[in-house]
Amino acid sequence: MKLLVLHAHPRLSTSVVQRAMLHALSGLEGVSLVDLYAEYPAMDIDVAREKQRLIDHDVIILQHPFYWYSSPAIIKEWQDLVLENGWAYGPGGTKLAGRFLMQAISTGGPEQAYHTQGRNRFAITELLAPFNQTAYLCSMAYLAPFVIHAGRRMSAPELSTAAERYRDLVVGLRDGTINPLSRLAPGYKLPPHFPEGIVR
Repeated sequence: MKLLVLHAHPRLSTSVVQRAMLHALSGLEGVSLVDLYAEYPAMDIDVAREKQRLIDHDVIILQHPFYWYSSPAIIKEWQDLVLENGWAYGPGGTKLAGRFLMQAISTGGPEQAYHTQGRNRFAITELLAPFNQTAYLCSMAYLAPFVIHAGRRMSAPELSTAAERYRDLVVGLRDGTINPLSRLAPGYKLPPHFPEGIVR
């Protein structure tokens, strides 16, 4: 399968974890890396271009730091403009049916902070529910997120190992050694218009 990684970090030069994740994917055949802030510094999204990118790929990965329990602003702008009614969802909106959506995120806090008894009160999958529903509305399969927790507190070897796990997941999805339907987010049921027998 072909993978599209839409990356968003407003201050990438200061990043430690996201840069390590991008470095792990660098040069992979069949994996398109797009830095949204670099391409659209004024947030003037080229809607036709972005739609074509989605059409040309099977798996879309939104890679970003987990800012305020969501994504950096440009991803929301991208969603608002690109995922149009009648194209991505709604009557006649079937262009993304059968594709896969996944998030690859980094958090400042440790894993134990993200549960009902933790400081953030919710699990990561609960906090990402709007993206889960977006995938469902667009007849896509929503995969469990890849998360690196508290990466800035990791040693260099630990961070390298975590980034390699991300690379292994991406390569596995690309090559078909990982069935994406085996990685659905917890409790996710495929939308009614998700094509049967879609594993490619």
